[in-house]
Amino acid sequence: MSAEPSAGAEATSTGAQPTTPNGAQPAPTDALPAQNGAQAAPTDAPPARNGGVVLLRITGAFGAVLGYGCLAAFLYLISLQIYRWFREGDWTHFGVADGLSVWLTRCCVKDGDTGRLAALVHWLDAPADWMGLHKVLEVLPASLALFALSILGNSIFIYCRDWSDARRRPDSALGSAR
Repeated sequence: MSAEPSAGAEATSTGAQPTTPNGAQPAPTDALPAQNGAQAAPTDAPPARNGGVVLLRITGAFGAVLGYGCLAAFLYLISLQIYRWFREGDWTHFGVADGLSVWLTRCCVKDGDTGRLAALVHWLDAPADWMGLHKVLEVLPASLALFALSILGNSIFIYCRDWSDARRRPDSALGSAR
């Protein structure tokens, strides 16, 4: 036997516990096993959530709020247009530019404000440039844009929910690399 320590083992000083070949201290017989890669016995407890699942759930909740909120706004707008059509006999057109202007003035921009949103409201009312985009926003029905946003939000919600469920299941094809 040689006097040199073997590869991976460290020399011990007097009074210290000897080390194992992987560098971990041996555990006393009455203590729990060392946490150097040893796995605990399986339990029925669900796995701890990691950051990826939490982010997927937050994004999915945002998608659900966007999807169902826009769907409710779409149904309200269509109902208002149908009501006006029955009452007055003429279809009322609401363009995206009209909807954005009304929403921003009620929500975020007050008279006399200066800033980007105030400039956007001013551009929606009287454009000086980007005339083609303004024409598209005037002609495009707000109800169609709301419906498209509701589909987008619902798709985000379903996608995130599916990925979150797949990450929680250990036997799924997405959660494990076999």
